[in-house]
Amino acid sequence: MDLRYSAEDERFRREARDWLETYLSDDFAGLRGLGGPGREHEAFEERLAWDRHLGAHGWTALGWPPEHGGRGLSLLRQVVFHEEYARAEAPARVNHLGEELLGPTLIAFGSDAQRERFLPKIRAVEELWCQGYSEPNAGSDLAAVATRAVNDGDGWVVDGQKIWTSLAHQADWCFVVARTTPGSRRHDGLSYLLVPMRQEGVTVRPITQLTGTSEFNEVFFDGARTETSLVVGEPGDGWKVAMATLGFERGISTIGQQVAFARELAAVVTLARRNGAIDDPVIQDRIAHAHMGLDLLRLHALRTLAGSPGETGAMGAASVAKLVWATWHRSLGELAMQVAGASALVVAEPYELDDLQRLFLYTRADTIYGGSNEIQRNILAERVLGLPREARP
Repeated sequence: MDLRYSAEDERFRREARDWLETYLSDDFAGLRGLGGPGREHEAFEERLAWDRHLGAHGWTALGWPPEHGGRGLSLLRQVVFHEEYARAEAPARVNHLGEELLGPTLIAFGSDAQRERFLPKIRAVEELWCQGYSEPNAGSDLAAVATRAVNDGDGWVVDGQKIWTSLAHQADWCFVVARTTPGSRRHDGLSYLLVPMRQEGVTVRPITQLTGTSEFNEVFFDGARTETSLVVGEPGDGWKVAMATLGFERGISTIGQQVAFARELAAVVTLARRNGAIDDPVIQDRIAHAHMGLDLLRLHALRTLAGSPGETGAMGAASVAKLVWATWHRSLGELAMQVAGASALVVAEPYELDDLQRLFLYTRADTIYGGSNEIQRNILAERVLGLPREARP
């Protein structure tokens, strides 16, 4: 992949930068920097209005094909937008799960009727989505899900429990992996269902995190219903569809994520200079490694997104990407605490974290959610390198 930006790419950069600067200095000026990790509760309704404003002006679904309502922009143009969005300190998006995960999944696997029904509302940010994957006894081991769905002739009836469901308390719909073949085990017999959240039979219970906020939730399905037609792909093909969604999860938006990482690293360096920690050679070494690691994150992400992941193949590249950025970000949180010193142990009353404390606590989850580091290593060992499977009980 040629990583150089053309003159046309740079013109697009100026267009995106000017648009963001105009609206983030005017109608939405108060939203800069709001809603990041551990702060998802901040100005939710205002950020929702911002997302809808983006949709109304053609700044959502940038990579979707034009026939599905997107702009069909090249990889580099999408990279440019996410870079400029992060550099402008634009607020965290509330529609990530719909636009970046479900939308591409429906484009790849959905029926014409499903695409017609859901894609326009995702693009316009009129319906919000959450992801029903993890369960109390099936976190990163998605193949162990026990939530079941039965077609009673009038539609699917869903029973079970999901956990760590991000933004379920705000969502209108959930894409749910459920077992639809009685007696099936592991990857077989799963289906990928689209289930409305606002109905009897769906209960959402927020979970308080170490950051003091409640981004994610427990979700209980007790006879919840959805239409027969709202299974993506064929019944029993849920594993394949769910894995495709996870691939989209590690997509283009990770480029903007890395710009935010760079801002966090800069804050750590600024603190180190201010309190004298920069004079410690060990901290100097860790900061240098952090800078090099961030450059490698970007290069690996671009190579993977360009479809040139090397010998490991697409699955391996996605697992490597998750391992690399999650481990790097967790290490940055640890470096932040090392730089801050003993003051990092003090929390204001009432419980109020500063930015670096929040960074440290939130990044403890990075190596767990979206498939834990252990699961990613098993995928690489078993499915890419062909090593013997880990013993299972």
